[in-house]
Amino acid sequence: MALRYKADRVAGWTPAYGALLRAAAERTLSAEGFAGDGQVFIGIVSRRRIRRLNLEHRGIDAETDVLSFPQYERAEVRRLRETPGLVLGDIVIAADIARKQATEYGHSPEREIGFLAVHGILHLLGHDHDDPEKERAMRDAQEKIMAELGLGRDKGGAR
Repeated sequence: MALRYKADRVAGWTPAYGALLRAAAERTLSAEGFAGDGQVFIGIVSRRRIRRLNLEHRGIDAETDVLSFPQYERAEVRRLRETPGLVLGDIVIAADIARKQATEYGHSPEREIGFLAVHGILHLLGHDHDDPEKERAMRDAQEKIMAELGLGRDKGGAR
């Protein structure tokens, strides 16, 4: 699995989070049946930058916690899962929003950053939450992966 990530100068971001991102990516790909040779880029940005990206790419002028830019549709990425070096796409996480949400949900910043990475990668792999059935499947996958990472729900957190 090739993970590349770049962190803008965002307050509170430490290089140690890179290992967390790699573990989240590897565990998610493995859980979804990928050979482990996928490529993912994760960008860590400020809330201002993610708002700009959200407007530019989705036409939504609002902050968000994570954006995913998949290379393939779900059926296509499933068909290509054995392709060596498959570039799956890009994820952008707003570190300051992740820290704020961690406080709101009552869990650690590591858990929230791990959750956002898993969530974003699942989108790269074709998961979505545009209807209740797909939402439930995505939530179940996230919970299983987070538990395997040792980042299951803690302190009664909402997610």
